[in-house]
Amino acid sequence: MTKNIFNTKEDNYNMDSFKALVQQRRSHRAFTDEGIHPDDVKLILRAALMSPTSKGCRSWHFVVVDDKVLIEKLSDAKDLGGQFLKNAPLAIVVLGHPMENDCWVEDCSIAAISMQYQAEDLGLGSCWAQIKNRGLSDGTTADEVIHGILDIPQELSVLCVVGFGHKAKERKLQDEEALKWENVHINQF
Repeated sequence: MTKNIFNTKEDNYNMDSFKALVQQRRSHRAFTDEGIHPDDVKLILRAALMSPTSKGCRSWHFVVVDDKVLIEKLSDAKDLGGQFLKNAPLAIVVLGHPMENDCWVEDCSIAAISMQYQAEDLGLGSCWAQIKNRGLSDGTTADEVIHGILDIPQELSVLCVVGFGHKAKERKLQDEEALKWENVHINQF
């Protein structure tokens, strides 16, 4: 049996610690009708713009959408998994530039989760809708659909759309007992 190298001391949970924030953040697909304050939107975008990128490239782009008609169109960009966006007061489309950055997917992923953690810290809910490699049953890619809706330059690719809003209901904390520590390997598999 491998020696436990992890600190297991109990900490007091409060939202001032990243440990608590990570346990608190859950995907929320139901939102109230309340809009998001512009200062909160700016903080969410700030988190994305401060996120680390490969070689400091920062070649991601973000399209902030608060128009309900456009958000509804975005929710229909793929057959499954995007319908929750219809109820979100805010959606942020996360884009990368594959020709400028071979790590665009990774960089955009880091930016997206950074926005989600910032939203959680503000008491807001969020959920990621995967767009890359998704589409409609007629063969149209979700990327193509979103390019058409938002007039996105062709050289950019859409990774995801993150929906944000005030949580319609709270969710339980992540369950410490359900963590798959058996998937962590020390020094070798």
